[in-house]
Amino acid sequence: MTQHYPVLLEESLELLNIRPDGTYLDCTSGMGGHTGAIASRLSEAGTVIANDRDPQSLDMARANTAQYWDRIEFQHAAFSELKHSNLDGMLADLGVSRFHLTDPERGFSFMSDGPLDMRLDQTRGMTAADLVNHSAEKQLADWLYQLGEERRARKITGALIRGRPVRSTRHLADIVERAVPRTGPIHPATRTFMALRMVVNQEMEELDALLASAPRMVRPGGHIVIISFHSLEDRKVKNSFRELARTGKAVLLTKKPVVPGERELRENPPSRSAKLRAVEIKG
Repeated sequence: MTQHYPVLLEESLELLNIRPDGTYLDCTSGMGGHTGAIASRLSEAGTVIANDRDPQSLDMARANTAQYWDRIEFQHAAFSELKHSNLDGMLADLGVSRFHLTDPERGFSFMSDGPLDMRLDQTRGMTAADLVNHSAEKQLADWLYQLGEERRARKITGALIRGRPVRSTRHLADIVERAVPRTGPIHPATRTFMALRMVVNQEMEELDALLASAPRMVRPGGHIVIISFHSLEDRKVKNSFRELARTGKAVLLTKKPVVPGERELRENPPSRSAKLRAVEIKG
């Protein structure tokens, strides 16, 4: 079993303000870390809905939370498909699971060779290979620059166009590295992989859908907690929550984002970019 470290776990649980008989939605159950922790604080009258858009992740969450099945409902849906009401709280961890990054068959990482897939839900949608091999050069460059914040987007995109057909994760990484050689500890293809993943899974659009629907799904007095790992995501969450507060629909519970402490950073270095924000919905 892949090791799983739920990010900002105690902070998330505290800000959710869990009632033992409440109903909670974990929008991104992943391997079940946050889900199981929420369930452990519920009585038999409480429920946590474990949602994920990746069926394989849901299978892992089921296995990892078996002792709490009497208070967990599992659900397969994207953010834009969520339809709930009167929730006591909602949690969304927008990070990609370590399981996705370490399984070569999922195509999220260049650390080992695998199919250029990157879909969180492998039952539908275009793959990263579809995007790289069939998108217009300007569109590819825009994605890398806007989503990956890649300053060398045009140079990388030109190399990708010349290198078509791009066959695998290692092939893609090698093309990028030849076009823009490594100058530091971070692999030059890192931002390209991130941008393609975000496009494949429509991550910005799905987050917009969640931020629009969340206040309607959570009852007055309920809390919404979102953990982001990317500056674009955090900006969307910050602006959405501030607008809810400005219009009197919510109260900010985090004036500044909550970030991991020294112990968590030591035990789980990938958590270093995590930022947590939370609001309480008003009546």
